[in-house]
Amino acid sequence: MNDPYLGDEIMLKKDLANQISSELSLQKQDVSLAVDIILQTMSEALKEGRRVELRGFGSFSTRSRKPRTTKNPRTGVVMEIPERKTLHFTMSKSLKEALIIEKE
Repeated sequence: MNDPYLGDEIMLKKDLANQISSELSLQKQDVSLAVDIILQTMSEALKEGRRVELRGFGSFSTRSRKPRTTKNPRTGVVMEIPERKTLHFTMSKSLKEALIIEKE
């Protein structure tokens, strides 16, 4: 896949579990279950409005977007978009520095 935002490679959840499994010499099923539990726990915390912080990686939080009125450019119909929550990620300083070094 060649997406300017994603790069040339995409790491799927199964790829993450496979890499962890091989590095720690653990069963793939056990690691996959652990990854699922971690992601589910993070999702539940975010749904409760809590911030999830992974030191050395970054933090996840939710933000509220205000309700707004917009117009469909194709049909001209005016639509009301209600208030909604969005996910926000802030990368850690160390990850940011590592990404800047990679680009140079």
